[in-house]
Amino acid sequence: MEHLNKKVLVTGGAGFVGSHLVDRLIGEGYKVIVIDNLSSGRKDNLRPEYFKGKNPALRFYKIDICDPKISEIFRKEKPEFVFHFAAHIEARESVKDPIFDAQVNILGSINILENCRKFNIKKIIFSSSGGEIYGAAKKIPTSENYSPCPLSPYGAGKLAVEKYLDVYYYLFNLPYVALRYGNIYGPRQNPNGEAGVIAIFTNKMLKNEQAFLHGNGKQSKDYIFIEDVIEATFLSFKRKFTGIINIGTAKETSVLEIFKKIKALTQSKTREKHIPLPPCSFKRGCLSIKKAKREINWQPKYNLERGLKITVEWFRSKTK
Repeated sequence: MEHLNKKVLVTGGAGFVGSHLVDRLIGEGYKVIVIDNLSSGRKDNLRPEYFKGKNPALRFYKIDICDPKISEIFRKEKPEFVFHFAAHIEARESVKDPIFDAQVNILGSINILENCRKFNIKKIIFSSSGGEIYGAAKKIPTSENYSPCPLSPYGAGKLAVEKYLDVYYYLFNLPYVALRYGNIYGPRQNPNGEAGVIAIFTNKMLKNEQAFLHGNGKQSKDYIFIEDVIEATFLSFKRKFTGIINIGTAKETSVLEIFKKIKALTQSKTREKHIPLPPCSFKRGCLSIKKAKREINWQPKYNLERGLKITVEWFRSKTK
């Protein structure tokens, strides 16, 4: 392939989204450098065959994005492009400990940006958050022009990094794309955290354990399947575009609907059980994708039913 000798670096590459991205990049002929501290990622998300041979497709470094020694990896590996997906992803936890969240998500990101500047990276792709940045948006579906209003330190941190990306583009001519993703779901998602209600519900129901709904369950989100996310991410990387793009489905689905669909797919007998909403919750979330269609010629291919079926089957294979 034409890109066989080109190197890309993926932060958080052993995580849910990052590991799927690694699959795509290696499939497209890129050499991939993964850095991940494995706080939530798993090295076994990365295929063993990637590490084989004298000139393996993938090199892995267990390191935190805040670590100054990351410069040594940039210097040694000489990547041309960076995908920055490492983050502390728990919005509710960010309310409890905003300092830790900022240390990882803001200062860690600046550390990555500084290395991008020092080592002349050609482009950085950043994993941002559509739902958390727009908060309780009054306009649904919400476009990129809507004034951000984060309701959690996590969302505020994502917005802050977007502003830093703008600054580095202005001062140092570092092209970037900030992808404001909807609620991503699919195989490999961690079901043991607080993020990822589809993974949590699926895991609980397959194990005949109680799954809990926050509030009345009528709050809506924009759920997008991992394969659509990876396609959008790769297209944004290949296109000559700098700026912010929403990546979602432009469709709302309530948490209660998700509960019922997964209950049917898993044939679970669990009943609805409600607990209080966390303080950073909002009632509706849905992303306009007109800009993604226009700028990177992308739109989702997986509807919710198809995506959920694939996801449940994957989790079922892991619980046998």
